[in-house]
Amino acid sequence: MKVLNLQCAHGHGFEGWFASEADFLDQTARSVLDCPLCGNQQINRLPSAPRLNLSGAQAPVVPVPAPSQPPAAPAEPSPAQMQSMWLQAVAHVLKTTEDVGERFPEEARRIHYGETNHRGIRGQASAEERAALADEGIEVMPLPLPAGLKGPAH
Repeated sequence: MKVLNLQCAHGHGFEGWFASEADFLDQTARSVLDCPLCGNQQINRLPSAPRLNLSGAQAPVVPVPAPSQPPAAPAEPSPAQMQSMWLQAVAHVLKTTEDVGERFPEEARRIHYGETNHRGIRGQASAEERAALADEGIEVMPLPLPAGLKGPAH
């Protein structure tokens, strides 16, 4: 099994698991690889170091700052950390909301006007439908979903 670090043309990094180097090259040639975040099919392989499992290896010791030092400011998250946090947020939305599909504008109105119980919903609405909902005081937010999250993972 080959685990490769990949990146799309938009800079989204992800791992790809392949049976062999030939399998990776075959999938690349057939354009069946796409970015799980944006669906872009321009995928580049990034350089990676082999993982070495050495017996007796120990985790590095992290020095603890002396109590007299002021606490360090939190570091800006890296792009990979931001990507991970965004994916976690999207997964949370998918887990905690009901998919009402194309009925989204109607269900949002029913909830807003108290015709049905309040609950989190998601679905599809055109730009015109979103504008009409906003005119009625119903707040909605478009959330583009990565192709990999729209269906079951393989």
